Amino acid sequence: MCILYVEESIEPLSLPPDASCQWNVWLPRDISAMTNSCVVIPCTFMYPSGIRPSRGIHGIWYFGQPYPQLFPPVVFKSRTDVVHESYKGRTKLLGDLHQRNCTLLINNIGTEHTGRYYFRADLGGANIYTYPDFTELKVLDQPNIDVPEEIVSDESLELTCYAPDNCPDMTPEIQWMYTDYLPDPEFSTDLVEESNTAVLSNTLTFTPRPMHNGQLLGCRVYYPNTTLAYERLINLDVKYAPRSVWVNASSEVMEGSSVTLHCEVDSNPPARIAWMFGDQELLWDTASNVSLMLDDVTPANEGIYTCVGDNGYGIMNTSLYLAVKYPPHEPMVNDSITVVEGTTLALHCSTRGSPAPTLTWLKDGQLVGTITADELSVLTIAEITPQGDGQYRCLAENEHGRASSSLNITVEYAPVLLEESKCTVVREGVQCVCMATGNPEPTIEFYLPDLNITINETDGRYNFYTHTDGHTSTGMIKLREKGERVDNGSPAVNVHCSISNAYGRESILLELQQEKKYMMAVIVGTIGGVAVIAFIIAAVRYVGHNNKKENGNPRQDVVLENPALYYSAVKKDKQNLRKKVLKTELLGSKFNSILEETTGEDGDYQSVGSMAGLERQELNYASLEFIGARSREGASGRRDDGSNYTEIKAK
Repeated sequence: MCILYVEESIEPLSLPPDASCQWNVWLPRDISAMTNSCVVIPCTFMYPSGIRPSRGIHGIWYFGQPYPQLFPPVVFKSRTDVVHESYKGRTKLLGDLHQRNCTLLINNIGTEHTGRYYFRADLGGANIYTYPDFTELKVLDQPNIDVPEEIVSDESLELTCYAPDNCPDMTPEIQWMYTDYLPDPEFSTDLVEESNTAVLSNTLTFTPRPMHNGQLLGCRVYYPNTTLAYERLINLDVKYAPRSVWVNASSEVMEGSSVTLHCEVDSNPPARIAWMFGDQELLWDTASNVSLMLDDVTPANEGIYTCVGDNGYGIMNTSLYLAVKYPPHEPMVNDSITVVEGTTLALHCSTRGSPAPTLTWLKDGQLVGTITADELSVLTIAEITPQGDGQYRCLAENEHGRASSSLNITVEYAPVLLEESKCTVVREGVQCVCMATGNPEPTIEFYLPDLNITINETDGRYNFYTHTDGHTSTGMIKLREKGERVDNGSPAVNVHCSISNAYGRESILLELQQEKKYMMAVIVGTIGGVAVIAFIIAAVRYVGHNNKKENGNPRQDVVLENPALYYSAVKKDKQNLRKKVLKTELLGSKFNSILEETTGEDGDYQSVGSMAGLERQELNYASLEFIGARSREGASGRRDDGSNYTEIKAK
């Protein structure tokens, strides 16, 4: 093995055993330096041992190309100072070519000096050789930071900053920038030498958090006692699982409106965001936020909506509740039914609304049962009576509206006799009325035990009449013959009323009552008759008195021994008397009209003048008795003025 020694500042290079017989060169493959600093490229070359340099050993450094015929830039040339203008005054050969040391120094280098450097040995004559091996020089304007391919939150992280240390006259120093916000940072320095090159490094160790994502860090390289300083800044790209998923607050919307649900996920990298409704995925996208639009919402859209964020480092979700407000739907109730009296019923009413509606049961517009704040209400009717028959309505209400549904309950029951059932005395005879209620409508028949006749049609002795109004039936007969009378003078009546339907039958004896309007007619007729007769007597006296005056004897006392003759004389003035009687009859007719308006009845009464036609046993008549003139000490006689008078007595 050949051992070569160079100047004291350059360490010896070890050559392989067979290198002494070959054209070989040893130099670093890569080397770096900071701009405006310097760099030393270590170099050792060999040539065949059989060559004897005739005029010494010379060397040339080329930049970019190893072949002179391509005219590469000359970096350094030992024979002359002719070099490329970019290297003038900057290069120097540190090694002794006779010692086969070709080490090169380049000062004040710039980024334009980055590239490949080749060495050419000149031993004289034809012994000139350009070595194909080269050194790649990298001129840096900022330090290198070794950043891991992936920085994960909550996992320990090491960041290393590198600075080349290949300039003998200047030693760099490294410091980290913007580390105040880091949790418990640690720093360590190291120097790495390889292939006669040196690199200084400083390592920063800490545990990043999601909050450190995007934070700024820096590495600064400077050379003491110089103005040279270099910086490199990086932004931390910290990967972390979704740490928050933000959505709208739970909200309420009206049916038919539109709503937008927003979801924002904090994660790195951005998560795959999906909106879920139950198990159904409605929308997804890889982004930092996603919005879900719902148009024309219905009650079916009400429920829990979940936003799920997944970025491969973790998964997170948040939910919200969307409430859809709407007025009550039309309630569902039982079908209309027909039941028998005494049946117990349960009426159901169910509906939906938001907020939950109140349910109210109404019967024929009146409140029944209790008001419930639920979607189901049950109205229980225990042992229903005929009064339970009617329309039942379930009313659902909330703050957004109301709705209702109805059903009819028909109660069937046995016939019930009404208190209006009775017999009364009327002018034509006796009238019997039988009224009953029941469902189905009751059938009414009259039974006359004395005649053993069941009346359900009209014959010559009585009228039969029936009428139905709803569940009430009315039957009426008029008996034209009054029959025998009891002690109080009322007719003897024996009439039975029979009422029946599918649920029962009942028969009762109808009581006899005096009809109020008939009694009123008798009383009024009696009073009217007396008033008419009194008026006639007054008229007779008035006519007689006038006749006496015409005969020239106004003060003559007259004794009526024969009243009939006097009454006959009065009749001579027929025309005047008829007028007065006609007025009396008109007065009676007017009185009868007033009576009809007062009682509200018609057809059973006659005018006062016609009341005399009633049977004697039904009316008390007034009669006139003309009594002859007597002394004033008696019941009648002559007046002091000589006129005659009579008195009226009721028999």
